Amino acid sequence: MAEHNELGKKGEDLAVAYLQQNGYEILDRNWTYQKAEIDIIAQKETILAVIEVKTRSSLDFGLPQDFVKPKKIQLLVKAINAYINDREMDFEVRFDIISIHKNNETFAIEHLTDAFYHF
Repeated sequence: MAEHNELGKKGEDLAVAYLQQNGYEILDRNWTYQKAEIDIIAQKETILAVIEVKTRSSLDFGLPQDFVKPKKIQLLVKAINAYINDREMDFEVRFDIISIHKNNETFAIEHLTDAFYHF
């Protein structure tokens, strides 16, 4: 596996552990619908959190969350609509970003809730 893929997988694993420690139940990981992939779908109380994980080894080119572009947001909205309809769920949906960057041998994790809104 390429080094950047390994870093991304590590970031998603760290994000799942972080969410579980903060009371979230992980419903799905890497859920795909057509061309869209949702990194993590989690539930906390009555909130269904759609979580995009961005992991970077350096902040030289910007913050990890800056790499979630409008096209990705569109795909996430389309995918979560299909997910909810398929399961006949009735939850408040929230779009979050978990931003992770490697700092020497440790990782800094930032959870941005309501990071963007569907349109």
